[in-house]
Amino acid sequence: MNATLMLEKTVQNFPARTALVSGERRISYAELDATTNKLANALARIGIRKGDRVALLISNSPEFVFGYFGILKLGAVVVALDTRYKAGELAAVMANCQPRVLIGENPCLEPVATGMSRFPSLEKIISLTPDAAGRFLSFTDILARSPATRPSAAIDSEDLAMISYSGGPTSHPKGAAITHKNLCALATASGIGFEQTQNDIIMLFALPMYHNFALGSVLLTSVSLGSAIVVVPGTGVSINSLLETIQKEKGTMWLGVPYIYALAVKIAEEEGIKSDLSSLRLVASGGAPLPVSTILKFKEYFHLPLLDVWGLTEAVSHVTCPPVDGSGKLGSCGKPIPGYAVRIVDDNGKELPANHDGEIIVHGPMMERYYNNPEDTAKAIRNGWLYTGDIGKMDEDGFVYITGRKKRMIILKGQNVYPHDIEEVLLTHPKVAEAKVVGAADKLRGEVVSAIIRLKEGQEASEQEIKQFCQRIMADYKVPKQVIFTRYPARTGAGN
Repeated sequence: MNATLMLEKTVQNFPARTALVSGERRISYAELDATTNKLANALARIGIRKGDRVALLISNSPEFVFGYFGILKLGAVVVALDTRYKAGELAAVMANCQPRVLIGENPCLEPVATGMSRFPSLEKIISLTPDAAGRFLSFTDILARSPATRPSAAIDSEDLAMISYSGGPTSHPKGAAITHKNLCALATASGIGFEQTQNDIIMLFALPMYHNFALGSVLLTSVSLGSAIVVVPGTGVSINSLLETIQKEKGTMWLGVPYIYALAVKIAEEEGIKSDLSSLRLVASGGAPLPVSTILKFKEYFHLPLLDVWGLTEAVSHVTCPPVDGSGKLGSCGKPIPGYAVRIVDDNGKELPANHDGEIIVHGPMMERYYNNPEDTAKAIRNGWLYTGDIGKMDEDGFVYITGRKKRMIILKGQNVYPHDIEEVLLTHPKVAEAKVVGAADKLRGEVVSAIIRLKEGQEASEQEIKQFCQRIMADYKVPKQVIFTRYPARTGAGN
């Protein structure tokens, strides 16, 4: 099975069923199929072939889904990128995966368009913005000129489907290269874990589609089953607007990150819940550790269990899931979903007994490799098992608990942030002698980025100056929330 056949099967079974809802737009599976055929044919006409990489810089919208499946239908490889990346971050990622075409929204395209010499692999840029004519190819125009006939590309289940970058490091990007076979296997496993059917309506809010939790557990799982996805814009839209949309669309599933559920609890405490949420049957959180306090408060106010699932980009999406009826164990992220196996091992790779902390390793649908990175691939995949860098334990009943991290990383609102990469940016500031970046606990966000800086002899700098410097170079979520100046050695993490 490949991801395009998965869509084709759903189209045959449910052509008139709604696939996507975005505001007043309602797109059927038949329309999704026809539009993605048009895009695939348009890409073929400009020279894209099987195996070529095509990058997406698109926020949550039907156009992201059109782009995703249109690329796959050619046998090309999707590279879905964070729309908040700055030019340096984009250049580092694209140097690794070498995309020939970029499809995006105009504001996201500006860092590329104004510095094309940094992106030598790019041959064409396609803009979703209607007034982009003359600067870029127009997404609307190329679709209008393309037939809706199905492309004839021969796609094998072992072919590469997408490359996903976890956290978007600025200097050493690691792209998880994932095959069609493993995308489809994850979609099947996720559907079983969530007991999802074609009758489900999934709410997508503040969980970006480029993130594998949204790509795998929302988009691909829903397409495999014929469920509907309701895209609720995340920028400038409140939790109350989401709840109103759940009532309006009779949403049955809501997947998100802990930060969003913490906000929902806060609003419920302060304002109460004004919307009818009786259609909801499942609410699940992933991407970051979920505090037990949030689980308990969510159930108190929303009268629904909040499931804590665990996974990682390298394993396609989520690996575990608690029982959907809420009968799981408090503090656990559940058991492995079908097709996955989990072990807890010591530093020598020896499996540990129940209830002993060790590194979590995973067997099942996962990345084939880190793209163009054999050294890190060899560290991550050993004897068919993925070494996750997360620390946890498994009890005698097979329930998994996450207790820490082996690798140096901050998880901010479900987004992986690597301190080493922020430190490298800070060290380019002409006044900074040393820098150490750590995660500071935050009630709503889980963690925030905190930078400890020692300035060079005789130099002065303000917190605002350091933050503004970072904002010009890196995505906003990586910019230190706190900057602490010290006269003592900051023990620069770049040398760790």
